Amino acid sequence: MPTVLIVDDSSTDRRFAGGLLGKTEGLNIEYAVDGGDALTKMELHVPDIVVTDLDMPSINGLQLVEVIRQAYPIVPVILMTARGSEEFAVKALKAGAASYVPKRQLTFQLAETVNQVLQAAHRDRTHLRLKRRMTRHEVEFRIENDQELISSMVHVLQEMTTEMGTCNESERVRIGVALQEALRNACFHGNLELCSSMRESDHRAYYDLAIQRINSLPWSSRRIQIIGRFTADEAEFTIRDDGFGFDRDGLFDPTDPANLERPCGRGLLLMHTFMDEVQYNAVGNEVKLIKRRKTSNRETPELSDSRVTVTEPEFTGIEEK
Repeated sequence: MPTVLIVDDSSTDRRFAGGLLGKTEGLNIEYAVDGGDALTKMELHVPDIVVTDLDMPSINGLQLVEVIRQAYPIVPVILMTARGSEEFAVKALKAGAASYVPKRQLTFQLAETVNQVLQAAHRDRTHLRLKRRMTRHEVEFRIENDQELISSMVHVLQEMTTEMGTCNESERVRIGVALQEALRNACFHGNLELCSSMRESDHRAYYDLAIQRINSLPWSSRRIQIIGRFTADEAEFTIRDDGFGFDRDGLFDPTDPANLERPCGRGLLLMHTFMDEVQYNAVGNEVKLIKRRKTSNRETPELSDSRVTVTEPEFTGIEEK
C-alpha cells in the first residue's frame, strides 16, 4: 500500500488534504507539521510520495524538495501552492518537485495528481528493477567531435554502469571523469591532431585551431566510436578515434609523481587511477577502460536512482559551429 506523507504547518490544511486523499482506496496517509518533522519521519520510514506546503517555518517547501532530491531521489514531491507563492513554486519545480496543485484546487486535483505521479514513479521503479536483473548489455555509438555529444555520452555510459550495479555513486563520478578524459583525448588529440603542449603554451590558439579543424576536411569527417559492454561483474568501455594514433612505446607512466606536471599527464593519471585496467591497441588510436564491480557494491540498494552529473571542464569555442 503506497504511503503519502503530507507536510503542512497548518493543521486545518494538513487534515483537509489528508481527508481528500483518504477517500482514495489503497493509500496510507501520514503527516508532518513542517519540513524538519518530515525529514525526521522519513529517516524512520521512507514514503512513496510527499505532498508538501511551500510556506513553512524551519525548513520550507523549497528546502524540503532540495533535501529529498539529494537524500531520497526516488521519492517524488508534490507542492501545494497558495496565491502569491508562484515564483517560489517555480523554483521548487526546478529543484526537483514532480508536480504541484494550487490549494484552491485541492478538492478537484489533489487525488488525481497524486495518482498520476504514483503511477509514473511505479513505472520508473519497476523499470529500474528490471534493468538490475539484466545479465549482459552491449551498446555501440559513433559520434562527431562535438562536446555536447561527448558530455551526453558520458552520462549515458554512467547510467548503464549504475543500472547494472557495477559501481556505487562515488565510483560513478570517477568513472564519468575517466570516460570524459578518454573521449576528449579521442576528439582533440586523435581526430583533430592537436598537441597538449600547444594548449599549455597558448590556450586560445589551441581552441581556435580546434574550431577550424572541426569544420574542415579531413578532420571534420572523423568520428569517435564507443562500445560499452556491461555484465554483472564489470563494465568495459572501448573508445576509438579515426586519427593516426600514437607510439605506445613512448607512453610514460602517468602514475609516477614525476610525470604529473606533463601537459597530458592529468587525463592519463585520472584514467589509470579511476579504472581497474587501461589498455591501448597497437596503433594507439583505441583505448579500453575496464571497471570491475567491488564486492561491497553487490549490496547496492535495488531502487537507488541518484543522479550525479560530471562537471564539464571549462571549454570555450568548440560549440561555436
